[in-house]
Amino acid sequence: MTLKVAIQMDPIEAVDIAGDTSFLMAETAQARGHQLWVYDFRTLALEEGRLYCRARPITVRREVGNHVDFGDWVKLDLAEDVDVILMRQDPPFDMAYVTATYLLETVHPRTLVVNDPAQVRSAPEKLLVTAFPGLQPPTLISADPVALNAFHEQHGEVVLKPLHGNGGSGVVKLRADDPNLDALIEIHAVGSRDPLVIQKFIPAVSKGDKRILLIDGEPVGAINRVPAAGAVRSNLHVGGTAMPVELTPRDLEICAAIGPTLRERGLIFVGIDVIGDYLTEINVTSPTGAQQLKTFTGVDATALMWDVIEKKCAAQVA
Repeated sequence: MTLKVAIQMDPIEAVDIAGDTSFLMAETAQARGHQLWVYDFRTLALEEGRLYCRARPITVRREVGNHVDFGDWVKLDLAEDVDVILMRQDPPFDMAYVTATYLLETVHPRTLVVNDPAQVRSAPEKLLVTAFPGLQPPTLISADPVALNAFHEQHGEVVLKPLHGNGGSGVVKLRADDPNLDALIEIHAVGSRDPLVIQKFIPAVSKGDKRILLIDGEPVGAINRVPAAGAVRSNLHVGGTAMPVELTPRDLEICAAIGPTLRERGLIFVGIDVIGDYLTEINVTSPTGAQQLKTFTGVDATALMWDVIEKKCAAQVA
């Protein structure tokens, strides 16, 4: 079946076509004959109970510097004019992001939104993982300096990061006797009222931070993101290097534990982060890694995603 697909994302003309997962999603959809539009979430407009956006039809190609053609601007009724919405804009997961989920919730599931906007809102990426005891390293989420300092004293070497950060932004490693925790808490509080995440440091991060992609709750493959020498952050945005890696029995155990919940919540395209034997994050907003996985293994996670989406849309029509 041919689907009409609107992609809510950051400007597609600025993406790295060799590494961007949203571009691969669009490319795969186009190859299957689906029609594509892109729009910025800031153009969403709720009027008289109807949700609209300003969008442009696109054609994509794998040609550096000339990878997208745009058609004329149109006003889309997101309940009537499209079958699927991909919510793929990058965090920060702020109130603007949250508001977009509320707006998209007015058309889902009549128009299938991937991932389910209500569940994205209910599953902040560093919080959802806490629902699975025993899978993550010792972790505290708090804005209380007393609690944060007590955790640091108890666990020694720790990693501190903003609760709603992304791409490795703001991640800091503190040694056991590091005197800088209070200053970092104060700096964070200047710009945010959000809690911080403090987590026992996992030395295995030097061997890489594994990104595992799950489609409708099932693991389809992984890449390893190895930090630069002397660095603690392995995110590709901040200098990490993608490497091929196999799924271990522990990885599969973690996926089996969380998979049914992801599927029940309508979280179709998910990327989890595993360091050593520990699950550290469940990424549900705009997970990356699909292009690297396809390069290393030939497995196209976006094709598997579209298989699921097409099946769900066909079931709605039936």
